Parts: sequence; structure tokens; C-alpha cells
Amino acid sequence: MVKIRLRRMGAKKAPFYRVVVADSRSPRDGSFIEEIGTYNPMLHPAEIKIDVARAEHWIKNGAQPTDTVRHLLRRAGEKKAAAPVVEVVAEPVVEVAVETEVAVEAVADTDIIAE
Repeated sequence: MVKIRLRRMGAKKAPFYRVVVADSRSPRDGSFIEEIGTYNPMLHPAEIKIDVARAEHWIKNGAQPTDTVRHLLRRAGEKKAAAPVVEVVAEPVVEVAVETEVAVEAVADTDIIAE
């Protein structure tokens, strides 16, 4: 059976993982078929880089993700889906703040002239 699982890398007490597609009979850090991403839990927030398209390809072909990898795939998919929405929402807020600041300065100038 083919599994999508984590392969531990990094130094002692500083884990770094590669998300790999491997035969379930091979050891944790042994041979693998394909590397599809990385996971670094030492960063805050944890860095997850997974090629979701390749993971979906392997899952459609019968590969079983481990529980941890299934959770990471869910988080990686949410980040990719949410990223464009955040960018679009952030730009108008900045423009509105600049326009409001200019309007406040204009009102302040007219108050000084009126007095």
C-alpha cells in the first residue's frame, strides 16, 4: 500500500519534515517514491509547503495519507484558498484610510480659515 507520510529531517530537537509518498513497508526515513512538500513545526506559525495538486493526484491513485498529513493537507488547502481573498480585502481598506486622512486634513484647514 502507498502512503503519504512525513519523513523526519533536521537535527536533534530541531525537527523538519518532508511530506513524501512512500510504500508503507519502507522505514520512516527510508526510500520514497516522490517528495511533495515540507513541514517545519519549529517556526511560529508552522511553515507548511505542500503541492496540493500532486497530493490529490496520489490520493486519487490510491495513496492513503496518515492522520498528520491529512491535517496538514487541510491546512495547506485552506491557506491557498484564503490567500487571494485577504489580498483583495486589504487594498481597499488602505485606500479608504488614506482618503479619510486627506478629508480630515481638508476639514481641519477649513475650520482654521473660518475662524
